[in-house]
Amino acid sequence: MEQMNQYVKQFPDLMKGKTVMYVHGFGSSAQSGTVARLREVMPSARIVAHDLPLHPQEALNLLHATCDKEHPDLIIGTSMGGMYTEQLYGYDRILINPAFQIADTMQEHGMTGKQQYQNPRKDGIQEFYVDKALVKEYRTITEGNFAHADDPDEQHRVYGLFGDKDELVHTSGMFPYLHNIPFHGEHRMNDHSFMHSVVPVIRWIDDRQEKRERPIIYIGTETLWQQDGRVRPSAQKAVRQLIDVPAWGHTVITNQRHLLYGDYLIQGQCPARWPDHDHEPMATTIEFGSDTFKTWDDILVFFNRLGGQ
Repeated sequence: MEQMNQYVKQFPDLMKGKTVMYVHGFGSSAQSGTVARLREVMPSARIVAHDLPLHPQEALNLLHATCDKEHPDLIIGTSMGGMYTEQLYGYDRILINPAFQIADTMQEHGMTGKQQYQNPRKDGIQEFYVDKALVKEYRTITEGNFAHADDPDEQHRVYGLFGDKDELVHTSGMFPYLHNIPFHGEHRMNDHSFMHSVVPVIRWIDDRQEKRERPIIYIGTETLWQQDGRVRPSAQKAVRQLIDVPAWGHTVITNQRHLLYGDYLIQGQCPARWPDHDHEPMATTIEFGSDTFKTWDDILVFFNRLGGQ
């Protein structure tokens, strides 16, 4: 099991009182590091995870039976589990680096022959064998991908997260739903990519389910850079804090002010040099570098005083 570090934070109100089902990847189990992260980050949610059978149809049958029993508020699947999760229609779902072509992935990356489970399983089995017949079973199960992708409701219930450094699967181009979200990370997520990529999406879904609206903060890209072209260290710290605080969970960095319709816009003092300076944003403007907001620390004090209003 992967060890927690300083990146992991708890959000006691996130998915509070709700059931979150996790679907693990190929050769893994319900004892994966992602399950531990989910329980650490969402202590008030009920996390459900099962060891999946090796044969894909048996695994999918188990997942459907679990959905019928648990009625999860959210399903999260990684890699092979993302492929299964896409087929669990009727639920809010997050697919992380989904292996939609798992049979090809198994053949191309040496996942055939004798294999070792990466994490302990309840049945105590440590090894399994992948032959041509099993690969064919996985190829058959993926023929069920995207069967309901044309459903307007499904379009809004499925979120795909795709790591830009994923060395194992490359299925972003196949993803047929609206929410196709790239993130900086590899196939196996670490604590940092999980906190900065998965947790915000969980928060969006939780907010939508609760019909909860958070203030939106837009940050002009010019406020993030020093005159010598380097990123302001204070800006990096401030943006992380704004993203990490649930009240300011909708924080967006942009250079397209004419498209804005939000609550706050943090921008520099020289709008005349920006292509869209003739368009007034529909937001309360905070002038970075002004007497009131000389530094990013001044801006953080302002938002801390607001307390999410």
